[in-house]
Amino acid sequence: MSKIKPSKGAPYARILGVGGYRPTRVVPNEVILETIDSSDEWIRSRSGIETRHWAGPEETVAAMSVEASGKAIADAGIDAEQIGAVVVSTVSHFSQTPAVATEIADRLGTNKAAAFDISAGCAGFGYGLTLAKGMVVEGSAEYVLVIGVERLSDLTDLEDRATAFLFGDGAGAVVVGPAQEPAIGPTVWGSEGDKSETIKQTIPWDRFHFGDRAELPLDSQGNVKFPAITQEGQAVFRWAVFEMAKVAQQALDAAGISADDLDVFIPHQANVRIIDSMVKTLKLPEHVTVARDIRTTGNTSAASIPLAMERLLATGEAKSGDTALVIGFGAGLVYAATVVTLP
Repeated sequence: MSKIKPSKGAPYARILGVGGYRPTRVVPNEVILETIDSSDEWIRSRSGIETRHWAGPEETVAAMSVEASGKAIADAGIDAEQIGAVVVSTVSHFSQTPAVATEIADRLGTNKAAAFDISAGCAGFGYGLTLAKGMVVEGSAEYVLVIGVERLSDLTDLEDRATAFLFGDGAGAVVVGPAQEPAIGPTVWGSEGDKSETIKQTIPWDRFHFGDRAELPLDSQGNVKFPAITQEGQAVFRWAVFEMAKVAQQALDAAGISADDLDVFIPHQANVRIIDSMVKTLKLPEHVTVARDIRTTGNTSAASIPLAMERLLATGEAKSGDTALVIGFGAGLVYAATVVTLP
């Protein structure tokens, strides 16, 4: 017989509050066109993006996270001291250590909450949500703060015609806490590392720092380019359209519901054409509200789902208690999908 006392948490977990932060600077496509040979019409037709937000010097990963988290905590109706863990998903916090989550936990006024970062790209919010659900049900934390935050403008090559227009900055956060009935479904998640080259950082940090300058990519001025995110657009598009619709359906099946039972669909905001294709493949009914926040926010990676969720609730396009399918997918290649009840 085991001598270990069993853990005791809540019977279920749910999202109790959501908050978002978008940087004050709004960047239209015209600014992007200053450094690439393209057109506003091409960018809109290929991605759906019209504008995006870029962070200023004071809008750091930590600062944006604190702003979004404060709103989520208030929306949940709890105090920061009740937060037992802080999970931050980001690929654009440039200090290898310590985790930015520890700074955020302190600035929010938590009571020495557990705090750590994860790196799961555009699926990071789904990964963090799954970890939070486990903590609440297992009993290691009563309330968990999950943050998706990016400053992707720092990792954008403005001379790369394939990606210069894609990325934006921002932070989205949710508070996950106890529930008396299921409100976060089983997560369908995974990775396909054999496709990792399709979305990647152009230069590893060690090569950027120690590499031979003659072998490093240069910009139009002859300077070594700072590492950026690059992707094989067509390969990623095909994978997302054909494979992620299957994952989304699996998440519906795991939750025991059909597309007809959905109220809201919140996919990762990568590309409007991907979103529209998934809607068609899943045969979502017309009554389902579909998030297309990418039009004015761009691709904010781990922040995109909570930012889109916050906007839908703020505008009244979605309401508290709605059943939503969320799915994130990106670099790795990684993915995570689940069905949730909106806060």
